Amino acid sequence: MITVTNPHRFLLIQTAFIGDVILATALLEEVHRRMPGAKLDMLVRRGNEGLLANHPLLNEVLVWDKKGTGGPFAKYNNLGKLLTVLRDRRYDVILNLQRFGTTGLLTALSNARVTVGFKKNPFSRWFTYAVEHRIEPGIHEVDRNAALLEPLGLPDWRARRTRPRLYPLPADYAAVESYQTGPYCCIAPTSVWFTKQYPIARWADVIERLPADQTIYLLGAPSDTATCDELIRLVPYRAVVNLAGKLNLLASAALMQRAQMNYVNDSAPLHLCSAMNAPTTAVFCSTVPEFGFGPLADQSRIAQTPYLLECRPCNLHGRANCPLGHFLCATTVEL
Repeated sequence: MITVTNPHRFLLIQTAFIGDVILATALLEEVHRRMPGAKLDMLVRRGNEGLLANHPLLNEVLVWDKKGTGGPFAKYNNLGKLLTVLRDRRYDVILNLQRFGTTGLLTALSNARVTVGFKKNPFSRWFTYAVEHRIEPGIHEVDRNAALLEPLGLPDWRARRTRPRLYPLPADYAAVESYQTGPYCCIAPTSVWFTKQYPIARWADVIERLPADQTIYLLGAPSDTATCDELIRLVPYRAVVNLAGKLNLLASAALMQRAQMNYVNDSAPLHLCSAMNAPTTAVFCSTVPEFGFGPLADQSRIAQTPYLLECRPCNLHGRANCPLGHFLCATTVEL
């Protein structure tokens, strides 16, 4: 174990999906709290850097173009260029929040003074410290990430759970101001994975039961526009506005912050709510909160099936369809 007593330059690596980056901001907050003078950089995949625009705790956001253009080896050419940047900078501490080989190799070859990551990473034997990654009830993803600080001699990180945090810009708040003239709630009805998505017909039932004076805003990516339009057709007599693809992520976060309630699946909008401490109703279908991705807002609740289904959870993430065809983990959930 080393004891970090002076300001250092840190790099946090999280090149997975939007929700993972949002949750990683809790570690930014925790490192800053323990070492206010440290310079903090973060590495994310291209497309997620907008989440961290003008983040007050970050010195720099590095971007890995994982897809890129220029042939089948573009991803690895971009990785090589990124490795050159890291080796030139000689970071004092690199914290790798991922368990995948590519970022593990990047960490191992980074020339950093201290590297910390999870033992499940195939290159962890070449890290300075490798930490257990445990999926157990009561351990949230932000707790797993915070455990990476333990070898650095930063004590008492377990004393309290640090919530992730995002910082929308004034332009993001201005972009949603016109939608906040009366009471409203937000629904993010979709998910990348079918088995994580509460059925559209059930969302329609939820909308029908919401107070009549509330406007309902539907949030999502541009690819979710058609699904949101379908949902609107199911509730023709309610004031429902399709904002899918019309707001960036930080503007969506700003809108959710002042909602009476936000209804979300086990997906990125859930973590937007946590980062904004926005009221949250999180629906868990094929996955379970015990995986460690539940809501962290002060006002939050979890909705899931009341039945003990032998098939649930069917895996750690989600599936393109229900393997057994009945999808009871979703259709038996009552909000």
